[in-house]
Amino acid sequence: MSRSEWCGTHSEGTNTLQASGGGRGLKRIRQQKEKHAELAARTSARMELLLNEDAGCVEAEGAERTFRYRQSEMAAAVPVAAAQNYFDLQLEQLGPYSLSYSRNGRNLLIGGAKGHIATMDWREKRLVTEFNVREAVRDVQFLHNEMLFAVAQKRSVYIYDHTGMELHCLKRHSHVNRLTFLPYHFLLVTADDHGTLRYLDTSTGQSVAEIRTRLGALKCVAQNPRNAVVQLGHFNGSVSLWSPSVSSPLAKIQCHRGPLTSLAVDTPGHYLLTAAMDSTVKVWDMRTYQPLHTYKMPRPAISMDISGRGLLAVGRGRQVSIWRDVFSQKQLSPYLTHGVKGEICSLQFCPFEDCLGIGHALGFSSMLTPGSGEPNFDALEANPFQTKRQRQEAEVKQLLEKIPPELIQIESDSIARLRKTSGVEEEEVGEEGGSRERRGTRVGGKTLALKRQKSREHFARAKRRTAVHKELENQKRSQTGDKSDCSDEAGAQKNIILARFRK
Repeated sequence: MSRSEWCGTHSEGTNTLQASGGGRGLKRIRQQKEKHAELAARTSARMELLLNEDAGCVEAEGAERTFRYRQSEMAAAVPVAAAQNYFDLQLEQLGPYSLSYSRNGRNLLIGGAKGHIATMDWREKRLVTEFNVREAVRDVQFLHNEMLFAVAQKRSVYIYDHTGMELHCLKRHSHVNRLTFLPYHFLLVTADDHGTLRYLDTSTGQSVAEIRTRLGALKCVAQNPRNAVVQLGHFNGSVSLWSPSVSSPLAKIQCHRGPLTSLAVDTPGHYLLTAAMDSTVKVWDMRTYQPLHTYKMPRPAISMDISGRGLLAVGRGRQVSIWRDVFSQKQLSPYLTHGVKGEICSLQFCPFEDCLGIGHALGFSSMLTPGSGEPNFDALEANPFQTKRQRQEAEVKQLLEKIPPELIQIESDSIARLRKTSGVEEEEVGEEGGSRERRGTRVGGKTLALKRQKSREHFARAKRRTAVHKELENQKRSQTGDKSDCSDEAGAQKNIILARFRK
């Protein structure tokens, strides 16, 4: 079993702990987290009354096994509306195909390696646009909604609208292998053959970062939905984590001994799945960076994806296998299996639907996967039934709530722990005319004004202390009398000490 190598430095978390005051600060942070978790649990418990839909699944009877069920048998048993999700598109001369679903799961984008591009409303089986770029297509990706999409072609990356009109040509993004989009940051991420990772802000058209990883060609890319950290798989079997604000990897994990072929991250962002040329698939806990389970496959997995309900899809050769509960314990057999006619190129679960999209060498196929889609969706986050007016309002809201790229980091909740100084040292004059200091409550770091004030007070106290010492020494030298008498000496010292308090 390979070991994980942690090479990241968490400067934000270190500064927070130093400012919080050691053990007491840690205890206060832990108590606040417990309160927030308890409040979230109570809120979710109250909202469960409105979530009345349950996720379905396939159950076997007796000695039967669910992975032996065929898609044709399942389509005959499910309702008519669900059976329509099982279909095939025969496109033998233009494949292999890569695919991308929109955030609300309503639109489908497919791109053939020989230049064929098409978008469709797959629920209504309505073609939106179709054209041929007459150039090799490596990957396709929807942007913040179904109105815009990016295509990684042979030379550059192009941006098209829903009608097929070319809007932009990103010439600096050349020889790109993989595309991914960060919806909350409006960042298009590209990875090319030269080992360069680029971030482009699609709302302004400005380049945010251009990072040379120096780790070879980049063909395995995945994003963590929890903190928007981009994860890259390399030929040496390692996985590196990247942020646009840092030119070096945030962390590195040595996962396999051979080249990686695919990566996948679950929706909460707690688990990472890696597949390599040694025909193994490993499950990693991203909170501890330790492996949990290892699965041995008959052939190397070319593509993987995780649904919103935690189902894992693994595509190898012409076979697709669906695994359930892979994070909690190691499974002995898959949940569902399905075979296609061509070599599999890409996989992706459709959001809010129990189906899996498969792009292969001979076209596109849709597979029924009961229990993969989230039945209770948030209409304010992604609405599968939104109208044109709702889409426009959601786009404006996304732009207003756009997160700056500087906030992308591994510890996504560390920003909430940073606090400003809320108190300074105060002076109060006593009844006897003396001054006494009282410290206010300080939370977080120190400001420049507070540092200057503390420095002045430190020098003032040192000056007063030096003056008192000199006065005592002068009084001792001026005293005359018999030094041999201990009682007289003690009395003289007492008089010397009390002399400075006389009026």
